[in-house]
Amino acid sequence: MTVKEFKDLPGFKDANVAELESIGITTVDQLKEAVNDKAKTKEVIKTLSGVGPKTVENWQKVFASNEAPKATKVAKAEKKEPAAEAKKEEEKTEVVEANAYTVQPKPELDEETVDALAKRAIISGKRPAFKRQEWFRYKMLGEKWRRPKGIHSKMKRGLKRRPPMVEIGYGGPAKAKGLHPSGFQEVLVYNVDDLENIDPKKQAVRIGGTVGTKKRITIEDRAKELGIRVLNRMV
Repeated sequence: MTVKEFKDLPGFKDANVAELESIGITTVDQLKEAVNDKAKTKEVIKTLSGVGPKTVENWQKVFASNEAPKATKVAKAEKKEPAAEAKKEEEKTEVVEANAYTVQPKPELDEETVDALAKRAIISGKRPAFKRQEWFRYKMLGEKWRRPKGIHSKMKRGLKRRPPMVEIGYGGPAKAKGLHPSGFQEVLVYNVDDLENIDPKKQAVRIGGTVGTKKRITIEDRAKELGIRVLNRMV
């Protein structure tokens, strides 16, 4: 699929043309550069109405498919010019370095909490799957745990060859209760103001599922300024 005009892109609307001009994008090539840049991608999503991360991903695939045949032509020309090969390899390495993985913030934990998290991981691996009584016999019951209440229940009485029941002995360390595997305390946020009372050394935020894309981007940008880790980042 060749893209010569904005209308050739999937999900592009006529109203988006004026919105692109407001941020200085007037040609398809300029939009292609913006879509391949993380910072500009966020600005595009913020500005364009009806355009989200999935739409931008589709545009990236379309632009990449257009570059595929060009790459073969360039490869033939590169055989004659070895110097051009070296330059393009340097450009590729630079792009990889620009999009390199950045280390996420980590919590400040005492030795007791670190030890508790390690023990919790071991206990979780050995903990059995607690399933509802007779889940295998009647499909309508499902597997979700329910404590048996019948006075003749063999599972409740703990007879042999019966599934295990939820008991206090299967629990993990109290010190690690409710903590994220990274060690952070999870805090649910719905707007930028909720970030003001967060302690970046001990707490990390999780953006609510009902928050829209544009507000989510502003929350992520503000969290990055404050040094707060977002557990469910969009980009």
